[in-house]
Amino acid sequence: MAFPRPLASVLTGATLSQLRTWAEKGLVVPEINPKRPPLYSFRDLVALRAMVALRATTSLQRISKAFANLDVFDLTEHPATYRFGTDGSTVWVGLPGDDQAMDLVRQPGQFTLMGFDDIARAFQNFRDDEVVDFYHPDTHVSVRPQRLGGWPTITGTRVPYDTVANLVDGETVTPDDVADYYPDVSPEAAASAVAFDARVRAVRAA
Repeated sequence: MAFPRPLASVLTGATLSQLRTWAEKGLVVPEINPKRPPLYSFRDLVALRAMVALRATTSLQRISKAFANLDVFDLTEHPATYRFGTDGSTVWVGLPGDDQAMDLVRQPGQFTLMGFDDIARAFQNFRDDEVVDFYHPDTHVSVRPQRLGGWPTITGTRVPYDTVANLVDGETVTPDDVADYYPDVSPEAAASAVAFDARVRAVRAA
């Protein structure tokens, strides 16, 4: 599944400016299509979410140095493969299921590695804006890696959120009418899909 930049922004908490900067710096380059239009993979979203969580408490300079040092330590897999941690002064990396961590910035300190379940929860970014819950980005919208490649769907269904949002025009089709087309989609879920789509569109227009 390919995720366009506005949706990647909403799901990860990275601004459009951050996405562009991080791609230019080679930190997280869109895996599906690095050029125009940039299209991210699901594991790109995982890596971006980790970046945003790290950036909430440490500088981009340290993060850039840490990611550059991945190659130095022969950690050449996609960044989503690894677990990261920071105390604000340095960045650690570890393999999933491994309690040991490697200091990527070469500074001592206490640390806790972040598993994806940790950074999937809603949290505040470095500007104190809330980053959405990755698995539940809106009341009735869910993300499941095994469902449609991680594309957001109406909770409990395989119906993509944008299919519903595009169906609702507010005139001929309202949230109350969506069940005529998709019986498993309640009016509340349809309204949630429309609200989430509006958030994505707002990022696109920024």
